[in-house]
Amino acid sequence: MTALTRRDLLRSSVLSGAGLFIAFHVPRKALAVPTAPAKQFPDPNAFVRVAPDDSVTVLLAHSEMGQGIWTSLAMLIAEELDCDWAKIRVEHAPAAPVYAHPAFGMQMTGGSTSTWSEFDRYRTAGAMARAMLVRAAADQWKTAATKLRTENGFVLHGNQKLSYGQLAVAAQAQTPPRSVKLKDRKHWKLLGKPMRRLDSPEKITGKARFGMDVQFPGLRTALVARSPVFGGKVKSFDSNKAKQVKGVEQVVQVPTGVAVVANNFWSAKLGRDALAIDWDLGPGASLDSAALLRSYREMAKTKGTVAAQKGDADAALGKAAKRVVAEYDVPYLAHAPMEPLNCTVKLENGRCEIWTGTQFQTMDQMSAAKIAGVPQENVSIHTQFLGGGFGRRATPTSDFVSEAVHVAKAAGVPVKTVWTREDDIHGGYYRPMFLHRIEAGLDGKGTPIAWKQTIVGQSILAGTPFEQFMVKKGIDATSVEGVVESPYLEAVSARLVTLHSPKEPVTVLWWRSVGNTHTGFAMESMVDELAHAAGRDPLEFRLAMLAHKPRHARALKTAAEKAGWGTKLPPRHARGLAMHESFGSIIAEVAEVSVDEDETIHVHKVSCAVDCGTAINPLGIEAQMQGAIAFGLAAVLHSELTLKDGRVEQSNFHDYQVLRMPDMPEVTVQVLESDAKMGGIGEPGVAPISAAVANAVHVITKQRLRSLPLRFA
Repeated sequence: MTALTRRDLLRSSVLSGAGLFIAFHVPRKALAVPTAPAKQFPDPNAFVRVAPDDSVTVLLAHSEMGQGIWTSLAMLIAEELDCDWAKIRVEHAPAAPVYAHPAFGMQMTGGSTSTWSEFDRYRTAGAMARAMLVRAAADQWKTAATKLRTENGFVLHGNQKLSYGQLAVAAQAQTPPRSVKLKDRKHWKLLGKPMRRLDSPEKITGKARFGMDVQFPGLRTALVARSPVFGGKVKSFDSNKAKQVKGVEQVVQVPTGVAVVANNFWSAKLGRDALAIDWDLGPGASLDSAALLRSYREMAKTKGTVAAQKGDADAALGKAAKRVVAEYDVPYLAHAPMEPLNCTVKLENGRCEIWTGTQFQTMDQMSAAKIAGVPQENVSIHTQFLGGGFGRRATPTSDFVSEAVHVAKAAGVPVKTVWTREDDIHGGYYRPMFLHRIEAGLDGKGTPIAWKQTIVGQSILAGTPFEQFMVKKGIDATSVEGVVESPYLEAVSARLVTLHSPKEPVTVLWWRSVGNTHTGFAMESMVDELAHAAGRDPLEFRLAMLAHKPRHARALKTAAEKAGWGTKLPPRHARGLAMHESFGSIIAEVAEVSVDEDETIHVHKVSCAVDCGTAINPLGIEAQMQGAIAFGLAAVLHSELTLKDGRVEQSNFHDYQVLRMPDMPEVTVQVLESDAKMGGIGEPGVAPISAAVANAVHVITKQRLRSLPLRFA
């Protein structure tokens, strides 16, 4: 990595015509993951520019992919800067070590961490900028800075005032303060208020630039023919027919397959279709998801690696007055973002220039440098808006970026490598298939006294750089999250959770909400089953188990109250309840569901209660809950990937269905402020919806649907 000094930053700001350009560093806090070692002279971590035209530009160290940080992070700076919100502008920062995530030591976006991780340092940036502007005004007025105040983009002294733009150049010459005092919460003007998104106008008018929009003279388009099964390799290929397609210029082999380079997308597509490739399919050709699930069921009957244990679960089960045994399974899932994967690469004069929507700038930069054979500081990444990510654009292997660099290097021209949606669904990275087997016991009063759970599914961290600190004693933390720390299990005196992590050729990756996508379904379904087995109201049963968890109980009560829990519904309608904590936030959801005579499931309303600690932008939180529920409902009602003879049977939105507009329920969101540590928002809303719907279906039909997507036998 190359160090970017403050002098370099100031010089670049002058050349760009900017005025005040603030660089700042806040020491990294101790977190559950290791951080980069502290440097004697640490690089600044993020920046804000104040220009002579009064504009204030926030450089976003993270990627905007629909989660709203284009707005929420700008709010943090604007609050402390006391600037005019109408003057705020936002840009994606370049890939550089100075923009490393405070927790992970690399530039990245994921894990619903962007807002809480930047809460201190972005506010600090705003406060530093404000202090320097005030000092510049004090120098001009020949008075003490303590006698001045700021408001809405102006420094004020009695009846005198100077705009930030008027002070920008002079403020740039100021030495940044060694420390600043941040505003007390009671003085916040922006934070905690509902704010409309800053990126919406650009997206509505079409000005927003996504990776697919990148164009410049001389740019070519490439599509890659990849193995039809996981792990397959090219034995030989014939490109004669492909080269006869009008517009096709080159056919080159790369590590992932054979690339057809053309002067337009459609020619590249037709050229790829015309390729004749002999594949060495390897062992992946025998993969069958139905057979795989059967093997998981057998594996779940055996004890895996212990992830959590207290007391003797087997002995407690033997003494239980009533036992419930259930298996829950979920399929492989694609991320299926609306904007398919793409990456533009230009190799020239010892430099590698990349335009793409990515969640992993640092890893992409490192991978590109190695492939291109250039120093990492010679790799530039221009982060574009992401047309959806959900984890797919955050691969430890930098797969789509690495492939694009290989193609550009082999072709010798600037190339945009495009994945069609079929490409990604057929051969991308998936949420793993998982199976949970749970045995639970109740005493004579209907209180849970025993819990034994075995989880089976591929590790998404094995073989990645994250394995060393997120896989401990054979336990992938993402496979068991939402179970080992479940507030429900704290109330069960005897419990055992074990894990099997079978190795399969299928490439797997985090998917929005990661392990909570399956653990939330299993845990909340089983808790509901226990409530019915005990003959108790599902809400009352949960509240009894959460007597020691007031935040969780409050969220449940709020969602239930707003949903009208216990009130009468039309025939074949029912409500289902679920609550799950993930990424530091507690989400409770109540789904109102109906089931037609033909067994079609409809979700009409969802009442959602959110406790994420401090709420920066309540309007953004509401939008994220709505989006997460829609995303989760796709997997509840429709989405699944199946394998037959090693091949994925689905290909696009016609057979890998996501939620359609007529299926979108009415969603109400209650944001519950608390003094808890700030949690994430982009992902947690996905986890509870599956069980909430399944639990409602059970009330209507008396059938327990334990597989996703929900289907009747």
